[in-house]
Amino acid sequence: MSLYATATALVAPGKGILAADESHPTMAKRLARIGLDSTEAVRRDYRELLLGTPGLDEHVSGVILFDETVRQTWRSGTPVPAALLDRGIIPGVKVDAGLTPLPRFPDEDVTQGLDHLYERLAEYVTLGARFAKWRGVIRIGAGRPTAACIEANAHALARYAAAAQEQGLVPVVEPEVLMDGNHSLEQCAAVTTVVLRTVYDHLARYRVDLSGTLLKPNMVLPGTTSGQQVDDEDIAAATLGVLRDTVPVSVPGIVFLSGGQTPEQATARLDALNRAPAQPWQLSFSFGRALQAPVLDTWAGLEENRGAARSALLHRARMNGLARRGRWAADLEPHAAA
Repeated sequence: MSLYATATALVAPGKGILAADESHPTMAKRLARIGLDSTEAVRRDYRELLLGTPGLDEHVSGVILFDETVRQTWRSGTPVPAALLDRGIIPGVKVDAGLTPLPRFPDEDVTQGLDHLYERLAEYVTLGARFAKWRGVIRIGAGRPTAACIEANAHALARYAAAAQEQGLVPVVEPEVLMDGNHSLEQCAAVTTVVLRTVYDHLARYRVDLSGTLLKPNMVLPGTTSGQQVDDEDIAAATLGVLRDTVPVSVPGIVFLSGGQTPEQATARLDALNRAPAQPWQLSFSFGRALQAPVLDTWAGLEENRGAARSALLHRARMNGLARRGRWAADLEPHAAA
């Protein structure tokens, strides 16, 4: 399958990506919240519950796996990537090695993992991965982000994307402008614009074929402590304004991250984006917490809750599938029925 074919399959109408690539520290925090220790066996059982959900393929086109998971087998003995492919779900893998402080730039980070990346990508291909993901992080604050931080992260994203394509993997490019802080919607739009312009400049320098990539950006949002009140249509308009100014039309799709939004907020805003006049890209999702939080809360580590937990996942997947088509409505959510 060509890079373009894989990229377009990942953003097929009504479908999106499930991000299940949490690092060990992040997974430990999430499991601790429901009273579980983060052992290899517990992580495998949870992810098998999640990814083995019958019917998931109706609204989920691909799954981003963590290094541990892409190497695991389910209880049946089937390797995880093969089990996903058997159900028509494309396996991907997170390939960055997390954040490290950017020297001499307080409170700014760059993503590490370029060392030996080419060899690691080749191994992931043999394990069954079809796409990859790399995340860069940008913070808005006093004197931030600096041009140096934006450049450093754009450079890393471009080198990763070029290496991924060389190995036959579709690179998902994730430059995340965090929603933490007291910045306004307008400030977020301005910073996101600069970040995306810089990223696409670097992708061009490294000869990345944009038709075989996906962009995973933040939505344009006011900071969590800003106090600014905006509705979903304002967020959609601001986000689309930035994307139209920065993202080439040759990119097949944009898969938004959910960040710190609640599951319903992320869905409602994705719906607002897809209710706007048609755009040159597929507007989809690559949600982690916004799909998984209800699953963890329902499961609570109890075997008797597995069915209900899978139902919670299918509900959120279905809601986001509707939002992909601009057909979601708040009265479809359980609280509305209650």
